[in-house]
Amino acid sequence: MRGWRTAALALVLANAGWLRADLKQAMAEPNLEKRSKLALDNAAAAYQTARAAYDTGENEKVATDATEIIESVDLAYTSLMKTGKDPRKSPKWFKQAEIETRTLLRRIETFQQQMNFTDRDLLDKTKAKVQQVHDDLLVGLMEGKHK
Repeated sequence: MRGWRTAALALVLANAGWLRADLKQAMAEPNLEKRSKLALDNAAAAYQTARAAYDTGENEKVATDATEIIESVDLAYTSLMKTGKDPRKSPKWFKQAEIETRTLLRRIETFQQQMNFTDRDLLDKTKAKVQQVHDDLLVGLMEGKHK
């Protein structure tokens, strides 16, 4: 019974594109801080669909979603950097992004460990990019803006 529920949930999540925050919608947001939040929401949604796709054996979809995670995290970081704000003086959005990237990184690592050994390389680039952005955000919060 539980396997049936998992399969049904995976199918619903895979086909629920309208539930996901769209990256184009995030790019259209004029407020850079809100754009960053929308992009990170999109990364989290792409992670969920990647998990669902892997459960149904769609590795091509996992690779597509992994690329979308990279693009979303990159958009979030560049949006925050374009604000020109010092992360130490205005930490709200930077700290929120740091927390969300840390959470996403943990989820990706757990997902990768649960994958078949031969499939784990699908997430290597994604994990590295999320780790880099998380580290850059953390350094910015700790050291502040470089002049």
